[in-house]
Amino acid sequence: MISAEAKKAEQLQLVNDMHAVAEHRDREAFARLFDHFVPLLRSFSLAAQPGASLLADEISQEVMIKVWNKAHTYKVEFASVSTWVFTLARNARIDYFRKNSRHESDIDPEYIWNEIVDETADPFQAAQQKRSEELISDELSALPEDQRIALQKVYLEGKTHKEVAEDLDLPLGTVKSRVRLALKKLAISIKR
Repeated sequence: MISAEAKKAEQLQLVNDMHAVAEHRDREAFARLFDHFVPLLRSFSLAAQPGASLLADEISQEVMIKVWNKAHTYKVEFASVSTWVFTLARNARIDYFRKNSRHESDIDPEYIWNEIVDETADPFQAAQQKRSEELISDELSALPEDQRIALQKVYLEGKTHKEVAEDLDLPLGTVKSRVRLALKKLAISIKR
């Protein structure tokens, strides 16, 4: 357990390092900040997204670049160094997810086959494609409505199972089961 004096000394060292980076672009001070914060930033990211170590590394790197570039904007009277750095981390996570989020589409999954035209296909391929589309469409309509809706939301609308569960106000396991059952039924009926 860290004593109060040791914690105070650590905070003072962080403030001094931040000022050294801001005023003198001190690389040794930045290295100490880097060694102190990167493991904490990775833990912060991994706590929110378990298993996403590439995301954790990317956000940690982005935050430390911002620390280097924006150290002069840090004001000790407004927040501790840790609070300031973790605010940068929170904002970096939000920016990352905004930049890399899924985009909603205006495509109506009911009419997706009618709008796709492959101009390079030969007549045989076009006929085969049309036959496959009709078969899949018929098999989709033969599915129970709850399974068909779940399958369409996941595969045609590009939603995650969690998003579908929220949309339909269902437990996540129920959505996963419906999708799995629908895929199994489609696979069996299409093989015939």
